[in-house]
Amino acid sequence: MYDRFVTLKQIDEWLAEDIGCFDLTAQLMIDPAAMATFYMNAREPMTLAGIEVAAAVFKRYEPSCTVDVRVKDGDTVEKGAVLMVITGPAQALLTTERTALNIAQRLSGIATETAKYARAIAHTKARLLDTRKTTPGLRMLEKHAAACGGALNHRLGLDDGVMLKDNHIAVCGSITEAVRRARLQVPVLTKIEVECDRLEQVREALDAGADVIMLDNMSIPAMSEAVQMVAGKALLEASGGIRLDTIAAIAETGVDFVSTSRPLQSAPAVDIGLDETA
Repeated sequence: MYDRFVTLKQIDEWLAEDIGCFDLTAQLMIDPAAMATFYMNAREPMTLAGIEVAAAVFKRYEPSCTVDVRVKDGDTVEKGAVLMVITGPAQALLTTERTALNIAQRLSGIATETAKYARAIAHTKARLLDTRKTTPGLRMLEKHAAACGGALNHRLGLDDGVMLKDNHIAVCGSITEAVRRARLQVPVLTKIEVECDRLEQVREALDAGADVIMLDNMSIPAMSEAVQMVAGKALLEASGGIRLDTIAAIAETGVDFVSTSRPLQSAPAVDIGLDETA
């Protein structure tokens, strides 16, 4: 399933970045005929993402190796879980180890952090959304990781929906005019979302016919009032400054979605190792 998110060309670029001309240590120290078996182990509890991509890294560099993947993306595992077993030429496996681990650690870190946010609002009707604040070149992988952690994907790119933010509105002159222009040309199944930071803007966006209204950096009392004002006539998304310690109270206002970039931007990489023993 890795080919939905990453191309072989990308894997080649990752490997070239790390290896350079050749792996000096492995070339000097490891007999080319030596075979080895390594276990990819979880060294802490985590929610997984990028496991198939990591497996593809090994196979891309050394097609003769065998990779036995023991888990799947989206699984939550405890410390000590065996994620995959790789057997093949020792020189090649040691050369590709870091690239494979880096991608699995990064993506599983995002999934693990996202899962904390999703659990924090599981008692409400609100659904967690990710954002476009991703690492250039890794967007689909990072959004896949967010989905593994329990988030829904927001726009995948600028062509994936109409988002009228403050600068768009300023150029058009008003929310009403911005929505009117968008509605004239937007494909019939594409939603129009309007960013609002004041209640009077929420009212204008609702009257203009916005499909989704983003409550940007609003206070909890203001969001609660917006929920009452809109009364289900449009979807409401809370955004801006969302933290793990504030997300539950925000979701409890009755909004439909809470979007945050924190798991994408600040998630620590989880600890995954490649060891000779399980």
